[in-house]
Amino acid sequence: MLYFHPVTSFLMAEEKKSGVTSNLKAKIVIQQCLSATLQVKPQSDGVEAEYVEIDRGVVLYVCFLKGADEETVEKMAKFALNIRLSEALTGSKLVSILDLPGDILVVPQATLGGKAKGKMMQYHSNISKDTGRELYQKFVDLCEADIARNARTSEANCKVRGGTYGNRQVLSLQTNGPFTHTMEF
Repeated sequence: MLYFHPVTSFLMAEEKKSGVTSNLKAKIVIQQCLSATLQVKPQSDGVEAEYVEIDRGVVLYVCFLKGADEETVEKMAKFALNIRLSEALTGSKLVSILDLPGDILVVPQATLGGKAKGKMMQYHSNISKDTGRELYQKFVDLCEADIARNARTSEANCKVRGGTYGNRQVLSLQTNGPFTHTMEF
């Protein structure tokens, strides 16, 4: 079924005029950490706030854009778990989070999809909230499965923790240096 969407049609026309097309489907920011705590549910009516925590590992900020699908999620997870960005416990050698071994905190970060227009940010490229939530959960599930399958992370009782998709969250992070990388898919 074909349909016409004025904003999408306008953006496609602008890309065609400029000669630039965007196949960008997702963004991920990888930041090593010594520990991190993420508030996943705020305090309300006498109920304590809820938090998830990790020890040494990485924080993964993920954003899904229009066009993202399960294949995109699989590529992102494989990349994030296998890229050698974490400092080894001994020496200056860089290792993957699976080789470290370390924990993973996955933070939904829709603001990574923003583009400046004048003095304001616009998020027209972001995926719908419902689809984003599904892809986010798939990403967390893939990370959990790979951590459980990996002998080093499984033996070290490494954990994967996720945030709450679509909600504002409070993050506290201790890092051994601002060692942050952004990747686009």
